[in-house]
Amino acid sequence: MIPIAGLPVLTAAEMRAAEGRTMADGTTEATLMERAGYGIAEAVARLAAGREVLVLCGPGNNGGDGYIAASLLRRRGLPVRVAASDAARSEGARRARAGWDGPVDSLTEAPGAPVLVDAIFGTGLSRAPASEVQSALRRLASEAWLRIAIDLPSGIASDDGILLGEVPRFDVTLALGAVKPSHLLQPAASHMGQVRLVEIGVAVDSGARVMRRPTLPLPDAASHKYSRGMVAIVAGSMSGASELAATAALRAGAGYVLHLSTDPAASAQPHAIVRRRYSADALAEDRIGALVVGPGLGRDDDARARLSAALSSGRPLVIDGDALRLADIAALHRHEPPKILTPHGGEFEHLFGSVTDGKLRATRRAAERSGAIVVHKGADTVVAAPDGRALLCPEASPWLSTAGTGDVLAGAIGAMLAAGMEPLAAAEAGVWLHAQAARSCGAAFIADDLADALSAVRG
Repeated sequence: MIPIAGLPVLTAAEMRAAEGRTMADGTTEATLMERAGYGIAEAVARLAAGREVLVLCGPGNNGGDGYIAASLLRRRGLPVRVAASDAARSEGARRARAGWDGPVDSLTEAPGAPVLVDAIFGTGLSRAPASEVQSALRRLASEAWLRIAIDLPSGIASDDGILLGEVPRFDVTLALGAVKPSHLLQPAASHMGQVRLVEIGVAVDSGARVMRRPTLPLPDAASHKYSRGMVAIVAGSMSGASELAATAALRAGAGYVLHLSTDPAASAQPHAIVRRRYSADALAEDRIGALVVGPGLGRDDDARARLSAALSSGRPLVIDGDALRLADIAALHRHEPPKILTPHGGEFEHLFGSVTDGKLRATRRAAERSGAIVVHKGADTVVAAPDGRALLCPEASPWLSTAGTGDVLAGAIGAMLAAGMEPLAAAEAGVWLHAQAARSCGAAFIADDLADALSAVRG
């Protein structure tokens, strides 16, 4: 079982193509299924710790993997039973079924077991399982001490995180050959438990991958405040939001943070933030490495003017909050320096339209249209670049669902961009720091706590 951080993410079509290339090079389907079955058996044997195992097999190759794993577990001496939702239909499943020398119970009548292995359906499912299959799976899952899904829990579409029926929550999901989008996209991701990869010898590659711990820029003996990065925050009518972004930029490692507002004397904490009166001319400061605009900006004519000045400034931009409601695609394209957009779901739909074909596809399309890195925030944050590269983030703390946490994220990303990181890497680093800070805060934190916590996870 391999942790998935940093691994490629493949759609169902990409996975089929990768398997096809492997078989074209001489590896048979039977060999791939044997490898999958072996990897499943190894993982289940370790996790079951001698407890009785019930393997649920479907009619296709996912079921075939289950039959092979059950046979291997029996050879190891584990108590194992098999129940099937239907007769094996694919050639691989029929071959694997023939290798299982024990009885096969009906899925709807099988008694439960302490360890449940769901190998009914996997990648490529496009419609809901039959109601009797869903009902039996829910019953058996409720009776199990440990629930393990093979490739994907049965009833989940592999590419867009959609639940096609009532799906139990599993403790572990064993991704076969590659991580799939639904391992990380909601609502499916909340049904996966811990996701681990089982290698089956297929060479996989993709422009999308799972977020991993980034390599963060660190100061050295020659560093000074400007070399660490100067971030300018364009404030608006709600100064609290821009103050949060400014604090976060400092706590994330920026060497100098300039807060530009209408009334710089109105707020004085922390003292490390430099406060000046806003003017468009202030954005011409050559040492500004990143400009953050949007947190608390407002949506009046003054806000529009400030956004226009930011877009005309020639500075790398982080665009968040109100600025996303005021911007348009054409204006974004005209801004040639690096730009990172950080919309939540509502802001994304306002700027790019409804998400109809999954968050990963929609975010990639938005990045291409805008010419920007797009950080599509949420419990399943997706980050995409105009060239098609994408990052899928593991589930974040649900306590991030409080006012101001998005402003903190904008500031953290601004610090990474000002430090000279490539824009996609800067977005990844900011999102990673934000998630780590949230975990360190525990429960019921507020955005101020989150901004302060960035220092502790920054090293």
